Amino acid sequence: MNTGKVITGMVTDKNNKVTFVQNNGITYQVVSENSIDLTLGQTIEGFAYTDKEGNQLFSLEIPEVRVGNFGWGEVIEVKRSLGVFVNVNWENKDLVISLDDLPNEGHLWPKKGDRLYVTVSVDEQERMWGKLAEEEDFYAISRTGQKEFHNQDVSGHAFKMKKSGTYFYMEDNYVGFIHPSEREREPRLGELVNGRIIGLREDGVYYVSMMPRAHEVLDDDAAMLLEVLRRSPNHKFEYHDKSDPQSIKDHFGISKGQFKRAIGRLLKQKLVEQDTTGTKLLEENQFDKS
Repeated sequence: MNTGKVITGMVTDKNNKVTFVQNNGITYQVVSENSIDLTLGQTIEGFAYTDKEGNQLFSLEIPEVRVGNFGWGEVIEVKRSLGVFVNVNWENKDLVISLDDLPNEGHLWPKKGDRLYVTVSVDEQERMWGKLAEEEDFYAISRTGQKEFHNQDVSGHAFKMKKSGTYFYMEDNYVGFIHPSEREREPRLGELVNGRIIGLREDGVYYVSMMPRAHEVLDDDAAMLLEVLRRSPNHKFEYHDKSDPQSIKDHFGISKGQFKRAIGRLLKQKLVEQDTTGTKLLEENQFDKS
């Protein structure tokens, strides 16, 4: 079976519009722009496949996605009764990922615009199907993580959903893992994931969090008080929940109610501690880690 593979064919017919090649008695139409330069009897290499109309085509531009080779494709359509259709840069043909190879939970299926790392499988009827890459396929092309990238923002596409967490492939060729406690919802297959590195596994996989940094969930008042503490001597000021409202207004320009709400957020995020002498920044938060 030649479908989905790179083969060698001989030019057997051509005119001003189309060129044909043959391999093992099968005739293919050449679909490359430079086919006009081919001559009768010439032997050429190309990618053989069947388009959505059933035509046997032969592309001189070898695609990344083919039998025995993986590449990235973009989801262009979802059909619950069949699977998802993926654009893998073939002329007049998209690749289908069967529903049998997709997550059992419908909300974890890819959506239009998501990206999948796939190869080609051909069944006994010579129908081409997309096959998702397995974990080992990603590890084979990934780099080993480095500790110096701690807290760095990263992004990539989810490729494996497990009870233990989500694996995704980063844009700079690392593998990341997101524990359920480090996300607000489970990413779907192929979804673009954004997060930050929070650790490194022994096997070189990054631990990644999708949760916002502490300062990213603070309102303006809390962020202002946090910055005041960072710039204050000993990272402390004398104001607390029992302080005089006018003193708070004079010093910070906000009401006591605003002050208490802002301090409450800082306490909830475990950024500060407070007693009757004032409010102090916890040691591990005395420098901006963003």
